[in-house]
Amino acid sequence: MSKSNRRTFLLDFEKPLCELESRIEQIRELATENQVDVSDQIQHLEEKAVQLRKEIFSTLTPAQRLQLARHPRRPSTLDYIQAMSEEWFELHGDRAGDDDPALVGGIARLNGRPVMMLGHQKGRDTKDNVARNFGMASPSGYRKAMRLMEHANHFRMPICTFIDTPGAWAGVEAEKTGQGEAIAYNLRQMFSLDVPILCTVIGEGGSGGALGIGVGDRILMLEHAVYTVATPEACAAILWKDSGKSEQACEALKITAWDLKDLGILDQILSEPVRGAHADPITAANFLKEALISNLDELMQLSPQQRKEQRYQKFRNIGKFTDLAANGQLQLPSENETNGKSYHHIEEETSSSHFLSY
Repeated sequence: MSKSNRRTFLLDFEKPLCELESRIEQIRELATENQVDVSDQIQHLEEKAVQLRKEIFSTLTPAQRLQLARHPRRPSTLDYIQAMSEEWFELHGDRAGDDDPALVGGIARLNGRPVMMLGHQKGRDTKDNVARNFGMASPSGYRKAMRLMEHANHFRMPICTFIDTPGAWAGVEAEKTGQGEAIAYNLRQMFSLDVPILCTVIGEGGSGGALGIGVGDRILMLEHAVYTVATPEACAAILWKDSGKSEQACEALKITAWDLKDLGILDQILSEPVRGAHADPITAANFLKEALISNLDELMQLSPQQRKEQRYQKFRNIGKFTDLAANGQLQLPSENETNGKSYHHIEEETSSSHFLSY
C-alpha cells in the first residue's frame, strides 16, 4: 500500500509508528538535498521503527484487532480468490429468483486442483458497500452458497469458504424470506457433504451470518481476524445498554484467534504481514494458499465417512459444560425466594441447570 493510502486509513495505535517513519523519510530527503551522509542516524531510526512495529502489533488488544479486521483496505474474498487461484469462474443465483452480491462463489483451480470457493464479499467504498450490503448476506445468499456446495459435492470438488461479515442481514425482508431457515438448512447440510470443507475467517466473523458457511473439517483464521457470537457493539448495547462499552465487550466475548484456539474452536491460526493483511495482500494470500493446500492434502487422505465423522465430533466437542450446582459453586435459591418452587421445578422450566463457557 502506498504511503498516502496508509495515512488515509491510519488507525489510532499506528500513529506513533507513522510519525517515526515520516521523520525517517524527511531526514532522508534533507540529506539527499544537502548531500550529507546521515546513514548511521537513519539506520538507528529504522531499527527503532522495526522494534516499535513489533511491539505495537504483538500487543494488540481485542478492540484493536477488531479495527484491523474491519480495515477498509483489508483483502476481501474476491481478492484472495483471484490472488490464489490459477483459474476462477464465478457462478450466480440461488435458482429461486435472486442473486445476492453479498455472498459470492464459483469454481477455481487451486494448485492444479478444482475447488469450489465461496464467501462473504464487502465493498471497497461506500457505493460498493451499499451494493454488497456491507457483506451481510440475505437468505438468497445462503441458498446460493448451499447450491454451490451441493454442486461441488456432486462433482467431488473440495470446498473453501471465506468468512467476513458482521452478521446476516437483519432486515424485515430477510425475515420474510426465511433468513433463519436458510442458515439452519446450511448448518445441517454441510455436516452431510462428502467432500473436504475448509472454512477460513479472513476478517470479521459475526453471528449466524458467519456460521451459515462455517461448518467445516478445519476452521482456519487469520491472526488479526475476529470471530464472535455478536458484534461487540450489539453485545454492549444488550448487556450494558451502552454500545460505547464495546471495548469491554471485546474482552468478554473472546473474539481473537488466540482466544478461540484456546477454546478449541479453531484448528489453525494463519500469520499475516506485520501490519496486517491490508499492508501486503499478496503475501497474506500466499500464507492462506499454503495453509489451504496443506490442509486439503491431509483431508483428501481420509474417506468421506471419516471426514463426516470427524466433522461431527469436532462441533460436538466445542463448548464445555459445567454443572455449577453439583460442584458446589452455585448457591441455590431457597423455596421462599422462588415463590415456593423447588430448584428442580425451576430446572425443568428452564430446561437446563448448566452454563456454557462459550
